[in-house]
Amino acid sequence: MALQRVRSPELEHDVGRTPSLGYEPAGTYGFVRFLEHGFPNPLVRWHYHEEYELHLIVATRGKVFVGDYIGQFEPGHLVLTGPRLPHNWISTEVPEGGVALRDMVLQFADAPLRQAAAQIPELAEALPLLERARYGIEFFGLSERMRERITRIKQLHGLQRFAEFTELLGELAGSNDYRLLSTVQLQSFDDDAALARISGIVDFLTEHYSENFSMADLCARLDMTESSFSRYFRRATGNSYTDFVNRLRINKACQLLMETDRYITNVCYDVGFNNVANFNRRFLQIKGMTPKEFRRQSEARFGQVTNG
Repeated sequence: MALQRVRSPELEHDVGRTPSLGYEPAGTYGFVRFLEHGFPNPLVRWHYHEEYELHLIVATRGKVFVGDYIGQFEPGHLVLTGPRLPHNWISTEVPEGGVALRDMVLQFADAPLRQAAAQIPELAEALPLLERARYGIEFFGLSERMRERITRIKQLHGLQRFAEFTELLGELAGSNDYRLLSTVQLQSFDDDAALARISGIVDFLTEHYSENFSMADLCARLDMTESSFSRYFRRATGNSYTDFVNRLRINKACQLLMETDRYITNVCYDVGFNNVANFNRRFLQIKGMTPKEFRRQSEARFGQVTNG
Protein backbone atom coordinates (compact mmCIF):
# COMPACT_ATOMS: atom_id res chain seq x y z
CA MET A 1 0.00 0.00 0.00
CA ALA A 2 1.43 3.39 -0.97
CA LEU A 3 1.84 6.11 1.62
CA GLN A 4 -1.27 8.25 1.27
CA ARG A 5 -0.38 11.12 3.52
CA VAL A 6 2.65 12.67 5.11
CA ARG A 7 2.09 14.74 8.23
CA SER A 8 5.56 15.98 9.06
CA PRO A 9 6.43 18.63 11.65
CA GLU A 10 6.83 22.18 10.44
CA LEU A 11 10.37 23.58 10.23
CA GLU A 12 10.54 26.86 12.13
CA HIS A 13 12.57 29.60 10.43
CA ASP A 14 14.10 32.58 12.19
CA VAL A 15 12.27 35.01 9.91
CA GLY A 16 9.00 34.11 11.64
CA ARG A 17 10.27 34.74 15.17
CA THR A 18 8.68 38.12 15.74
CA PRO A 19 8.11 40.08 18.97
CA SER A 20 4.35 39.86 18.34
CA LEU A 21 4.61 36.11 19.00
CA GLY A 22 6.65 36.57 22.18
CA TYR A 23 10.26 36.51 20.91
CA GLU A 24 12.88 39.04 21.94
CA PRO A 25 13.47 41.44 19.04
CA ALA A 26 16.45 40.76 16.78
CA GLY A 27 19.54 42.65 17.94
CA THR A 28 18.50 42.74 21.60
CA TYR A 29 20.01 39.38 22.61
CA GLY A 30 23.23 37.45 22.10
CA PHE A 31 23.74 33.68 22.31
CA VAL A 32 20.62 33.02 24.42
CA ARG A 33 17.18 34.18 23.28
CA PHE A 34 14.19 34.43 25.60
CA LEU A 35 10.65 33.67 24.51
CA GLU A 36 7.34 33.68 26.38
CA HIS A 37 3.80 33.20 25.19
CA GLY A 38 0.31 32.32 26.33
CA PHE A 39 -2.33 29.96 25.05
CA PRO A 40 -3.77 29.92 22.47
CA ASN A 41 -0.86 31.15 20.37
CA PRO A 42 0.32 30.51 16.77
CA LEU A 43 3.55 29.04 18.18
CA VAL A 44 1.59 26.12 19.62
CA ARG A 45 2.04 23.72 16.71
CA TRP A 46 3.87 20.50 15.80
CA HIS A 47 7.28 21.83 14.74
CA TYR A 48 11.05 21.59 15.02
CA HIS A 49 14.07 23.86 14.59
CA GLU A 50 17.86 23.85 14.71
CA GLU A 51 18.19 25.20 18.26
CA TYR A 52 17.88 23.72 21.73
CA GLU A 53 14.91 24.92 23.76
CA LEU A 54 14.36 24.81 27.50
CA HIS A 55 10.59 24.89 28.08
CA LEU A 56 9.01 25.73 31.43
CA ILE A 57 5.21 25.48 31.57
CA VAL A 58 3.83 27.91 34.15
CA ALA A 59 0.07 27.57 33.52
CA THR A 60 -2.54 25.08 32.21
CA ARG A 61 -2.53 21.30 31.86
CA GLY A 62 -2.65 19.15 28.76
CA LYS A 63 -0.77 16.79 26.46
CA VAL A 64 2.90 17.02 25.52
CA PHE A 65 4.38 15.57 22.34
CA VAL A 66 8.17 15.24 22.01
CA GLY A 67 9.36 13.05 19.15
CA ASP A 68 7.41 9.82 19.59
CA TYR A 69 6.63 10.55 23.25
CA ILE A 70 3.06 11.34 24.32
CA GLY A 71 2.47 12.38 27.92
CA GLN A 72 0.76 14.81 30.26
CA PHE A 73 1.97 18.19 31.50
CA GLU A 74 1.00 20.63 34.24
CA PRO A 75 2.52 23.81 35.70
CA GLY A 76 6.16 23.19 36.56
CA HIS A 77 6.75 20.89 33.59
CA LEU A 78 10.39 21.43 32.54
CA VAL A 79 11.79 19.95 29.31
CA LEU A 80 14.95 20.47 27.25
CA THR A 81 14.54 19.63 23.55
CA GLY A 82 17.46 19.17 21.17
CA PRO A 83 17.95 20.37 17.58
CA ARG A 84 15.44 19.04 15.02
CA LEU A 85 13.42 17.19 17.67
CA PRO A 86 9.69 17.76 16.91
CA HIS A 87 7.60 18.94 19.85
CA ASN A 88 4.35 20.57 20.92
CA TRP A 89 2.34 21.26 24.09
CA ILE A 90 -1.45 21.26 23.72
CA SER A 91 -3.36 22.74 26.65
CA THR A 92 -6.64 20.95 27.36
CA GLU A 93 -7.63 22.65 30.63
CA VAL A 94 -7.75 26.37 29.86
CA PRO A 95 -9.87 29.13 31.40
CA GLU A 96 -12.26 30.96 29.10
CA GLY A 97 -10.30 33.47 27.08
CA GLY A 98 -7.04 31.56 27.44
CA VAL A 99 -3.98 32.53 29.48
CA ALA A 100 -1.53 35.37 28.89
CA LEU A 101 1.54 33.40 29.99
CA ARG A 102 1.89 29.64 29.59
CA ASP A 103 5.47 29.05 28.43
CA MET A 104 8.82 30.51 29.43
CA VAL A 105 11.48 29.39 26.95
CA LEU A 106 15.23 29.76 26.42
CA GLN A 107 16.55 29.10 22.92
CA PHE A 108 20.23 28.59 22.06
CA ALA A 109 22.29 27.18 19.19
CA ASP A 110 24.38 24.03 19.12
CA ALA A 111 27.52 24.81 17.12
CA PRO A 112 28.78 27.88 19.08
CA LEU A 113 28.48 26.04 22.38
CA ARG A 114 30.37 23.00 21.09
CA GLN A 115 33.06 25.18 19.52
CA ALA A 116 33.50 27.07 22.77
CA ALA A 117 33.62 23.80 24.75
CA ALA A 118 36.55 22.67 22.59
CA GLN A 119 38.52 25.64 23.95
CA ILE A 120 37.03 26.06 27.42
CA PRO A 121 37.11 22.82 29.47
CA GLU A 122 34.47 24.03 31.91
CA LEU A 123 31.88 24.31 29.14
CA ALA A 124 32.64 20.74 28.06
CA GLU A 125 30.87 19.58 31.23
CA ALA A 126 27.60 20.41 29.43
CA LEU A 127 28.25 18.17 26.41
CA PRO A 128 26.66 15.00 27.88
CA LEU A 129 23.55 17.09 28.62
CA LEU A 130 23.41 18.23 25.00
CA GLU A 131 23.63 14.62 23.81
CA ARG A 132 20.75 13.59 26.08
CA ALA A 133 18.68 16.50 24.78
CA ARG A 134 18.53 14.80 21.37
CA TYR A 135 15.82 12.62 22.92
CA GLY A 136 14.11 15.28 25.04
CA ILE A 137 14.77 15.53 28.79
CA GLU A 138 12.11 16.08 31.42
CA PHE A 139 13.58 17.39 34.70
CA PHE A 140 12.04 17.03 38.13
CA GLY A 141 12.46 19.19 41.24
CA LEU A 142 14.05 22.13 39.40
CA SER A 143 11.04 24.14 38.26
CA GLU A 144 11.10 26.90 40.88
CA ARG A 145 14.86 27.50 40.60
CA MET A 146 14.69 27.40 36.81
CA ARG A 147 11.87 29.94 36.78
CA GLU A 148 14.01 32.27 38.90
CA ARG A 149 17.01 31.79 36.62
CA ILE A 150 15.01 32.19 33.41
CA THR A 151 13.44 35.38 34.80
CA ARG A 152 16.91 36.77 35.58
CA ILE A 153 18.14 35.84 32.10
CA LYS A 154 15.18 37.73 30.65
CA GLN A 155 16.22 40.83 32.61
CA LEU A 156 19.98 40.60 31.97
CA HIS A 157 22.09 41.38 28.91
CA GLY A 158 25.58 40.75 27.63
CA LEU A 159 28.10 38.91 29.75
CA GLN A 160 25.84 38.93 32.81
CA ARG A 161 23.15 37.09 30.85
CA PHE A 162 25.63 34.52 29.55
CA ALA A 163 27.04 34.00 33.06
CA GLU A 164 23.55 33.30 34.41
CA PHE A 165 22.92 30.95 31.49
CA THR A 166 26.08 28.93 32.20
CA GLU A 167 24.98 28.53 35.82
CA LEU A 168 21.59 27.30 34.62
CA LEU A 169 23.27 24.93 32.17
CA GLY A 170 25.52 23.62 34.93
CA GLU A 171 22.56 22.93 37.17
CA LEU A 172 20.79 20.99 34.43
CA ALA A 173 23.96 19.07 33.58
CA GLY A 174 24.42 18.09 37.23
CA SER A 175 20.84 16.94 37.77
CA ASN A 176 20.22 13.22 38.19
CA ASP A 177 16.46 13.57 38.59
CA TYR A 178 15.30 13.41 34.98
CA ARG A 179 13.97 11.07 32.33
CA LEU A 180 14.60 10.81 28.61
CA LEU A 181 11.43 10.99 26.55
CA SER A 182 12.53 9.02 23.50
CA THR A 183 12.51 5.23 23.30
CA VAL A 184 16.08 4.71 22.06
CA GLN A 185 19.22 6.27 23.48
CA LEU A 186 22.81 5.58 24.46
CA GLN A 187 24.12 5.95 27.97
CA SER A 188 27.22 8.00 28.74
CA PHE A 189 30.60 6.40 28.23
CA ASP A 190 33.84 7.54 29.88
CA ASP A 191 35.80 5.85 27.09
CA ASP A 192 35.53 7.81 23.82
CA ALA A 193 36.77 4.86 21.77
CA ALA A 194 34.13 2.58 23.30
CA LEU A 195 31.44 5.19 22.68
CA ALA A 196 32.52 5.50 19.04
CA ARG A 197 32.38 1.73 18.62
CA ILE A 198 28.94 1.32 20.16
CA SER A 199 27.69 4.33 18.18
CA GLY A 200 28.79 2.51 15.04
CA ILE A 201 26.80 -0.55 16.10
CA VAL A 202 23.71 1.57 16.78
CA ASP A 203 24.12 3.35 13.44
CA PHE A 204 24.17 -0.05 11.73
CA LEU A 205 21.07 -1.19 13.61
CA THR A 206 19.31 2.09 12.83
CA GLU A 207 19.99 1.65 9.11
CA HIS A 208 19.06 -2.05 8.98
CA TYR A 209 16.36 -2.24 11.68
CA SER A 210 13.79 -3.80 9.32
CA GLU A 211 16.06 -6.69 8.31
CA ASN A 212 16.12 -10.06 10.01
CA PHE A 213 19.54 -10.65 11.53
CA SER A 214 20.56 -12.17 14.84
CA MET A 215 22.97 -11.08 17.53
CA ALA A 216 25.22 -13.88 16.28
CA ASP A 217 25.31 -12.25 12.83
CA LEU A 218 26.29 -8.92 14.35
CA CYS A 219 28.93 -10.51 16.58
CA ALA A 220 30.48 -12.15 13.52
CA ARG A 221 30.72 -8.75 11.83
CA LEU A 222 32.44 -7.32 14.92
CA ASP A 223 34.58 -10.37 15.64
CA MET A 224 33.24 -10.55 19.20
CA THR A 225 31.86 -13.43 21.25
CA GLU A 226 28.16 -13.24 22.03
CA SER A 227 28.78 -13.12 25.78
CA SER A 228 31.25 -10.22 25.45
CA PHE A 229 28.98 -8.37 23.06
CA SER A 230 25.97 -8.83 25.34
CA ARG A 231 27.76 -7.32 28.35
CA TYR A 232 29.24 -4.53 26.24
CA PHE A 233 25.90 -3.66 24.60
CA ARG A 234 23.94 -3.62 27.85
CA ARG A 235 26.50 -1.31 29.48
CA ALA A 236 26.29 1.08 26.53
CA THR A 237 22.53 1.17 26.04
CA GLY A 238 21.00 -0.03 29.30
CA ASN A 239 19.12 -2.67 27.31
CA SER A 240 19.70 -6.18 26.08
CA TYR A 241 20.32 -6.47 22.35
CA THR A 242 16.81 -7.87 21.76
CA ASP A 243 15.12 -5.15 23.84
CA PHE A 244 17.10 -2.43 22.08
CA VAL A 245 16.17 -3.69 18.60
CA ASN A 246 12.52 -3.93 19.67
CA ARG A 247 12.62 -0.37 20.98
CA LEU A 248 14.27 0.84 17.79
CA ARG A 249 11.62 -0.84 15.66
CA ILE A 250 8.79 0.55 17.80
CA ASN A 251 10.38 4.00 17.47
CA LYS A 252 10.27 3.66 13.69
CA ALA A 253 6.70 2.34 13.87
CA CYS A 254 5.69 5.44 15.83
CA GLN A 255 7.03 7.65 13.05
CA LEU A 256 4.97 5.80 10.45
CA LEU A 257 1.86 5.83 12.63
CA MET A 258 2.22 9.57 13.22
CA GLU A 259 3.16 10.69 9.72
CA THR A 260 1.32 8.33 7.35
CA ASP A 261 -1.99 6.53 6.87
CA ARG A 262 -0.28 3.18 6.37
CA TYR A 263 -2.25 0.26 7.80
CA ILE A 264 -1.02 -0.89 11.21
CA THR A 265 -0.48 -4.40 9.84
CA ASN A 266 1.77 -2.99 7.10
CA VAL A 267 3.65 -0.89 9.64
CA CYS A 268 4.31 -4.05 11.66
CA TYR A 269 6.10 -5.71 8.76
CA ASP A 270 7.73 -2.48 7.54
CA VAL A 271 9.71 -2.14 10.77
CA GLY A 272 10.90 -5.73 10.96
CA PHE A 273 8.32 -7.59 13.04
CA ASN A 274 7.05 -10.79 11.42
CA ASN A 275 4.13 -11.32 13.77
CA VAL A 276 1.32 -8.81 14.37
CA ALA A 277 0.50 -10.17 17.82
CA ASN A 278 4.14 -9.79 18.91
CA PHE A 279 4.24 -6.28 17.43
CA ASN A 280 1.12 -5.25 19.36
CA ARG A 281 2.46 -6.79 22.58
CA ARG A 282 5.86 -5.07 22.28
CA PHE A 283 4.24 -1.76 21.36
CA LEU A 284 1.98 -1.85 24.41
CA GLN A 285 4.91 -2.80 26.63
CA ILE A 286 7.11 0.08 25.42
CA LYS A 287 4.59 2.85 24.74
CA GLY A 288 1.89 1.98 27.28
CA MET A 289 -0.84 1.93 24.62
CA THR A 290 -1.77 0.02 21.49
CA PRO A 291 -0.63 1.16 18.02
CA LYS A 292 -4.22 2.16 17.23
CA GLU A 293 -4.50 4.27 20.38
CA PHE A 294 -1.07 5.81 19.74
CA ARG A 295 -2.15 6.90 16.26
CA ARG A 296 -5.39 8.34 17.64
CA GLN A 297 -3.69 10.26 20.42
CA SER A 298 -0.90 11.48 18.15
CA GLU A 299 -3.44 13.44 16.09
CA ALA A 300 -3.65 15.90 18.99
CA ARG A 301 -0.11 17.16 18.31
CA PHE A 302 -1.64 19.44 15.66
CA GLY A 303 -4.09 20.85 18.18
CA GLN A 304 -6.92 18.49 17.35
CA VAL A 305 -7.53 17.39 20.92
CA THR A 306 -9.80 14.41 21.35
CA ASN A 307 -11.56 13.18 24.47
CA GLY A 308 -10.29 10.12 26.31
